[in-house]
Amino acid sequence: MLKSMSVVREAIVADTGDEADGAMAEGTAAGPVRSGRNILPIVEGVVLVAALVAPLLLQDYLTVFATRVIILALFALSFDLVWGYAGIMSFGQALFFGSAGYGVALLARDLDITNIFLVLPAGTIIGLTFALLLGGFLLLGRHPSSVIFVSLGTLTGSYAADRLARGWYYLGGQNGIPSIAPMTLGGYEFSEGPPFYYLVLGILVVVYLLCRFLVRSQFGLALAGLRENEQRIAFFGYKAQHLKAIIFAIGGAVAGLAGSLYAFHEGFVWPNMVGVVVSTQVVLYVLFGGSGTLIGAVIGAVIVEGVSFWLSDNYRDIWPIILGVLLLLVILFRPLGLISFVLGERERVGSFGAARKEKRNAAP
Repeated sequence: MLKSMSVVREAIVADTGDEADGAMAEGTAAGPVRSGRNILPIVEGVVLVAALVAPLLLQDYLTVFATRVIILALFALSFDLVWGYAGIMSFGQALFFGSAGYGVALLARDLDITNIFLVLPAGTIIGLTFALLLGGFLLLGRHPSSVIFVSLGTLTGSYAADRLARGWYYLGGQNGIPSIAPMTLGGYEFSEGPPFYYLVLGILVVVYLLCRFLVRSQFGLALAGLRENEQRIAFFGYKAQHLKAIIFAIGGAVAGLAGSLYAFHEGFVWPNMVGVVVSTQVVLYVLFGGSGTLIGAVIGAVIVEGVSFWLSDNYRDIWPIILGVLLLLVILFRPLGLISFVLGERERVGSFGAARKEKRNAAP
């Protein structure tokens, strides 16, 4: 096992090393690209400090907006796991996000269950279950699924869920489910403001650290191999489709957690939460920030939502056009996203357990 993992690691390093060299050469023309190995913790630390002090500097309505952005950043993490690390282009990530939102809304409306220790696990399990069902159908067939098949399959699932929600009276139809009761902890009710903000931020940090541990483990090494060269990973004897199904399910669980938080924060759910629009929105977050880094997904969600908010307030008639042009420019000139300005390709892939041990043993 260790021998095979070592071979996989060498193959990935060889592939990414070539790309990194190319990126370095390209960087002289397109802009500075640093290959340092300690930039990522600095970027993560800066983002965390900024998030911690934000409610102290922002007005109340902006704190509410920032809470929504952090929930969407958690949602973006789920997509980065499946696309940035496993190469699964899921155009139906909103299906897990919205189904969890509807699930906790029904718990609150019909059963009067709003306890945080019940509704958040329930939302996570709903997202996980839907991802297992859809992932099992799309990824675990007799023959390996193509990227186009998975993309269209997830897109179809999201579209079908949208139509179902709009047409089902029990789910509120076009109007969705309004006036969801606040999430509670004992006798305390989480309403909009700093308490809800720091709750969401704490959950985001915990989930981020768990995801970071996962993608920097040997399982993450296999995922990185899938992303770089799936055929080579399969040649080494790994069941690539099973690895994809596992990370797809984990991504669905994270999206479900984000969806349940979003439902309680907004106070209502509506069909767009499970539809194509939100599914495309999360793709833009990760494209803009940078895939395969986790922190890039968080930064992308913050910048896209922040720029959208500012543009819609100052250029009400043409703000979607301006935002679209900005996104196109970033994708054209920075295919790896804004995070590529400070993060080199080698650090994006990361190093893994055995490699670190070998390096320490080789040191005098």
